[in-house]
Amino acid sequence: MDYQVVSVKQALSMPVGSAIEARGWARSRRDSKGITFIEINDGSRFKGLQLVVEAGAVPAETLEAVTTGSCIAARGQVTESPAAGQPVELKVEQIHVYGSADPAHYPLQKKGHTMEFLREIAHLRARSNTFGAVFRVRNALAFAVHQFFHERDFLYVHTPIITTSDAEGAGAMFHVSTLEPGQFPKTETGEPDWSQDFFEKAAYLTVSGQLEAEALALAFSKVYTFGPTFRAENSNTPRHLAEFWMIEPEMAFYDLKDNMQLAEDFLKYIIAYVMEHCEEDLAFFNQRIEPTVLQTLEHVANSSFEHITYTEAVNLLQKANRTWEFTPEWGCDLQTEHERYLSEELFKKPVIVTDYPKIIKAFYMRLNEDDRTVRAMDVLVPRVGEIIGGSQREERLDVLRARLVETGLPEEAYWWYLDLRRFGSAPHSGFGLGFERMMMYLTGMKNIRDVIPFPRTPGSAEF
Repeated sequence: MDYQVVSVKQALSMPVGSAIEARGWARSRRDSKGITFIEINDGSRFKGLQLVVEAGAVPAETLEAVTTGSCIAARGQVTESPAAGQPVELKVEQIHVYGSADPAHYPLQKKGHTMEFLREIAHLRARSNTFGAVFRVRNALAFAVHQFFHERDFLYVHTPIITTSDAEGAGAMFHVSTLEPGQFPKTETGEPDWSQDFFEKAAYLTVSGQLEAEALALAFSKVYTFGPTFRAENSNTPRHLAEFWMIEPEMAFYDLKDNMQLAEDFLKYIIAYVMEHCEEDLAFFNQRIEPTVLQTLEHVANSSFEHITYTEAVNLLQKANRTWEFTPEWGCDLQTEHERYLSEELFKKPVIVTDYPKIIKAFYMRLNEDDRTVRAMDVLVPRVGEIIGGSQREERLDVLRARLVETGLPEEAYWWYLDLRRFGSAPHSGFGLGFERMMMYLTGMKNIRDVIPFPRTPGSAEF
């Protein structure tokens, strides 16, 4: 007999009577009155396929090897299932065991596991219900990002992973060197002699592809990057990673208003796409992880975003009848408690805050006429707070040079960035969205280490 090889996702929608072969990893096994029930899953969807093995259908030694965690192929006939919640099951005629799993040592048994424990077995946790759902959503979200920009004629560009400039001016960067630790050459003044290193100057892992994306936007008009970025901050919090992915569009001829509209359209698009294509996974998150996930996502997808200035935001926060952990004052950055109050309680929808004080924002943001604020924007959403940060970029050479001096950054390191203002400068804007932060928002997962396959954090680079 010919058996059609199908995924578990396909098997669950096959007509009764179909002869199929399904492959996957055993999630559970239950023996009852001459019948063995095995659930397998290959990651293609949340729900697994139930295999029904009647006594004598397969050799006893083969069936004995089918334990939780083992990898198998099962052949048989698709039949109607009497069990609730599954339309069909597979009546097994043959089983092949690709790889067994010793039940005494396999760590993913059919019981609840803490997130902390699962992080210790990140090489296996993708086989669990929770992380299977997380990484299917991650896949759908990545596809939605590319599709959104492709439909709007953006050019996808790859910006450097290794850089000699700090886009944020924060200094928390990973050094890249081929020189041996402890044998680093020094200059006569005792400073590191970078001239003897591979790049002949100090090099780092990038914190952002923005500056290089600006150069490409001033040739192709609309571009975006989607790649890994790195921060050497010693932050052991549920919201920080040392290695994460960023989505950064840059657009020539866009002012701050255009930038805000693109950010709103982008958020609504990717949320709607994931809600349409990951319905089963999101239902799990809504049931088991965060009961407001679906409600919040639907609300954001259907809301028109509120627009207020930073100054207005501070005034509203100061008038609020509540005690703050961080007192809102003009000139201080908004904290998560402030951002969530504005989006969750005051406006009850996403809010875009603009025109922040220049003293708390990066040098490249366009200076307003008041010489106190810049054309920055932060998109705040319920349950999370800030999810997108961006600005109109400073296109005026003299103002940009003055801002570099004002923020204490060396002009010579940004010579090429200044050249963009010398040769055919144009108004332009852009923003950044942390991919893992967006994943937390979509899934309701509480720790950013649980929305990336192998998290990199202080003291941890396992796997």
